[in-house]
Amino acid sequence: MSFLTDPIIALFISLALGFLIGKLRVGPVQLGGTCGTLFVALAIGQLGVQVGPDLKNAAFALFIYALGFSAGPQFFTNIRGGWRYGIFSIIEVVCVLALLIIAVLLFHLDVGTAAGLFAGSATESAVVGTASEAIGRLALSGPEIQQLQANIATAYSLTYLFGLIAIVIFTTQIAPLLLKIDLRQEAQDLARKLGSTDDDEEQAEGLPAFVGRAFRVGDAVGQTVGDFEKSRGWAVAIERLQRGSDVLETTPDLLMRADDIVFVRGRRNAIIAVRDRFGDEVPVPQGTNFALATRDIVLGRKEVFGRQIRQLRQLASPELQRGIFISHVRRMGQNIPALSGTVLQHGDIVTLYGPEQAIERAGRELGKPVPPGERTDFIFLGLGLALGLVIGHFHLKIGGMELGLGAGGGALVSGLVFGWLNMRNPTRGGLPPAAAEFAKDFGLATFIAAIGLSAGPDAINLIMEYGLILPVLGLLVSFLPALVSLFVGSKLMKIDAPILLGVIAGQHCSTPTISALVSQAGNSTPVIGYTVTYAISNVLLPLMGPVVVGVVTALTG
Repeated sequence: MSFLTDPIIALFISLALGFLIGKLRVGPVQLGGTCGTLFVALAIGQLGVQVGPDLKNAAFALFIYALGFSAGPQFFTNIRGGWRYGIFSIIEVVCVLALLIIAVLLFHLDVGTAAGLFAGSATESAVVGTASEAIGRLALSGPEIQQLQANIATAYSLTYLFGLIAIVIFTTQIAPLLLKIDLRQEAQDLARKLGSTDDDEEQAEGLPAFVGRAFRVGDAVGQTVGDFEKSRGWAVAIERLQRGSDVLETTPDLLMRADDIVFVRGRRNAIIAVRDRFGDEVPVPQGTNFALATRDIVLGRKEVFGRQIRQLRQLASPELQRGIFISHVRRMGQNIPALSGTVLQHGDIVTLYGPEQAIERAGRELGKPVPPGERTDFIFLGLGLALGLVIGHFHLKIGGMELGLGAGGGALVSGLVFGWLNMRNPTRGGLPPAAAEFAKDFGLATFIAAIGLSAGPDAINLIMEYGLILPVLGLLVSFLPALVSLFVGSKLMKIDAPILLGVIAGQHCSTPTISALVSQAGNSTPVIGYTVTYAISNVLLPLMGPVVVGVVTALTG
């Protein structure tokens, strides 16, 4: 087993075994690769393995820059939008900090243990890094700093699991009981309110979302193509019309005659609903197919922001909007329901579906196309990281405390700005979603493994000192802010229950929780609230690392 003392081998074994353990699931709760990696690293760390600080710091900078880059568009959108849901991120920060102060006073927690409790109960791993940096700037000896940083990792590992269990069970089980609702039924009702006409649309497997059919014109005879499409709320498009042996391109003012055969395209449920307006369905003749395409567009047109999908057609001429549908909407890497009542935000990526030329025209009106290919702009990435690390070197002295963003906070702020710039011009500074996810996962896991390996010898001492106190505190500090948010959201703000529960999952930055919620709800309506608070909490919580260190240091004197 001597090979385990090689730092690089120990690091990658920690990642491999940690992510393997992270796949284990108990009911709706899955540990996750990050926490699994920390558990394995703490165990291997008993052998005295040490990973150099440069690797640890570089991994954390990469992680938190990618985190900011992904959150940037939504973060700035919600600042301009009045923070309706963002107030819940502030509730999270205030409640957790208040509970932490009480815990420090009651149980005499040291600053490292307190910071680990904050990170674990809020399920925000980035706090481990920003708090560790802040502790490194305290006027203490090297061994004391190392001990406190080790305590962060150990306290985080003991409280994260229980904090995660608390928030998953609260949002999926306890909150629906307190609200006296059937979450699945509420989610279905909300989807219908947003424009869904098929309760099982998201559950149907093997059925295409968009279909084309051919019908005899039937009772629609005498109507123009444009009038008919408008009467159906533009949910279908008559793309072609066969008159005798001729196949005609349709225009809005084309009058439909008896014995015409129309080729209709649209969402599956809309086509099913429109069959009664036509005559018999007939096979689509050979040679009448036409090319369709999809294109991802980053929303950039100001008039679009805050509008429902159904309202987009009010901004376009009949010719521009005909035959074009939004098949998907992605926000913060999460798919949200692409229903007619879904409200769009700046930076959303919408997938347009329809004839290629029409999509090109519509895409130019709505924003800018996502460039093809999956290449990372390393010039942009390198400059962004370097600028963030430079920002992190600036500090401000307030009384006896020295406050600053640190390398992690600087990289986070830089990532936010560079992510926003990329959203404004997607052709430059690309960090594709898959690359950003790798940077976040690998950077965080490497940083956490390095922390765990270094903390290993000290972990047992902290566990023996506090016993079950830390797990219980992890449960309480995770549960109570969620309870406050549930009351504020349901009683004061009257937010729909599925969205509110998604908001609570987002304020905890908990991806496992939103996954469990979506499964419990039966559709993706909770994601609508999740993306807002997730973006804001992913900025606020890491920035609280130095604040926690400063406050606890002042309390413990």
